[in-house]
Order: sequence, then C-alpha cells, then structure tokens
Amino acid sequence: MENEKFEDVLKKLEETVKQLESGETDLEVSINKYTEAMKLVKICDDKLKAATEAVNKVLSENGTFEDFEVEK
Repeated sequence: MENEKFEDVLKKLEETVKQLESGETDLEVSINKYTEAMKLVKICDDKLKAATEAVNKVLSENGTFEDFEVEK
C-alpha cells in the first residue's frame, strides 16, 4: 500500500471510516477495520511528510526557502 498514490490510500481510508461510522459491523470486524484505518492514516501521514520535505528542498535550492508550519 505504501507504493499507492496518496489519493488512492485516502479514498480507502474514507471508505473504511464510512463503514465504521455506519455501525453495521460487529465488534470483531470493527476492530479489524479500525486497525486497517490506523495503518492507512500512517501511510497518508508519511506521504504528506515526504511531500512537505520535497517542497522545502525545492524551495531551499531556489534560494527562497521559508519554513512553515502546516495547520492541522
């Protein structure tokens, strides 16, 4: 999954969250879905961090580097 595009992983995460929010799954399935969702969150977070680092690197190479904080 780490090799998939960010948008594809995010879509899977959204679908998993929707299933969890529906309340139509039993406890065991919900726990498995929650575990899957947390893995997807980590993958998305890692991809966003890598993208931020890449942008910062490009900016620093062009001499216009300004560090910034991403709003949550």
